[in-house]
Amino acid sequence: MKAMHKMRLGVMTLFLLFSLISCSDNRIFEEFKPIENESWLEQDTVSFSINLSEDQPGHQLIGIRFNENYQFSNLYVRYLSMDSTGRLLDNKLLNIPLFDSKSGVPLGKGFGNTFTKFDTLPFQYNPGTASISLIQYMRKGEMEGIEAVGFKILHD
Repeated sequence: MKAMHKMRLGVMTLFLLFSLISCSDNRIFEEFKPIENESWLEQDTVSFSINLSEDQPGHQLIGIRFNENYQFSNLYVRYLSMDSTGRLLDNKLLNIPLFDSKSGVPLGKGFGNTFTKFDTLPFQYNPGTASISLIQYMRKGEMEGIEAVGFKILHD
């Protein structure tokens, strides 16, 4: 009987903990797109439609889900943002470190052979943005080991 009470108390504590964590979420937008065959081709563009009001400023993060088949310590990505008419607002080249350059240890969180690395973008979100496009810019036709690419906007 005492064991059942402890188990019930433990389950209730976990439920409360998960409830509190979910209530403190400050995400405005988050989406991940899978990369077919875990291989990001040079000509493949990953795009996200952003439908936010202009009064929702936030900082942006790019997320890369990768595995042990990725051969480099970093990933260069071309970031393009466009307004609703298709006019280019931003065109930036980003260098995203995925592994520690000295130890070779994967950066980010994960388990097994899959990791997710979020990197804060070093510029402000443009409120007129309707879509974001990301293109791998490693000058290699095929980047093996990239499982998914994501984009997130958080409240400031």
